Amino acid sequence: MRDLADVRMFVYRWFAERGEPPRPQDVAREFGLEVPVALEALGALHDGHLIVLDADRRGILMAHPWSAVSLGFVVTDDRVKWWGGCAWDSFAIPALVGRECLVATHCPGCGRALAVDVCPDEHPAVDLVAHFLVPIPRMWDDVVYTCAHQALFCSEEHVGRWLRQNRRPRGAILDMRTLWLLATRWYAGRLTREYRRRTPDEARALFQELGLVGPFWAGA
Repeated sequence: MRDLADVRMFVYRWFAERGEPPRPQDVAREFGLEVPVALEALGALHDGHLIVLDADRRGILMAHPWSAVSLGFVVTDDRVKWWGGCAWDSFAIPALVGRECLVATHCPGCGRALAVDVCPDEHPAVDLVAHFLVPIPRMWDDVVYTCAHQALFCSEEHVGRWLRQNRRPRGAILDMRTLWLLATRWYAGRLTREYRRRTPDEARALFQELGLVGPFWAGA
């Protein structure tokens, strides 16, 4: 193992190929490490916001855009089934694996089942919207909560219905083209060793390019 990039690559590719996270024992075996050393490496990736560990810091909950637990999205092709972390994450997976996938979820506003064919290189032509509840500057305060509240809705009317019923403030609403562009550009290169997280300035530049401006988007 040369550095943490090797561990990160191993975790992401394991998720991409198998639809589930590796265990610390799998990481240790891959790199010829003792399990405590593998856990230290995973902990460093967690602290760098490159994976999300459970409360005991022993199991991988998320390696965005993949999740080890159900957060409301299933992404599948003819080879693998994944849990998508959220609408943002789920729309990124087809581009990362290079295959058309079915993204399935439910509209929180009415409970209707939603299924969208998402291609690696073209945004889906469906009349749905995404709603992000938690502003970007606060998304890592509780990343699982944040992801669980980035959902697809049948319409803006259904977003409003859900917000009123749950007494939540309106967040950001994205059409499908913007969601797809955000997802694919944000996660571009995720499965390469050269990948690195964007700086806050780089993140804001991408948001602005997509027309995502204002206090909600003023962070990374």
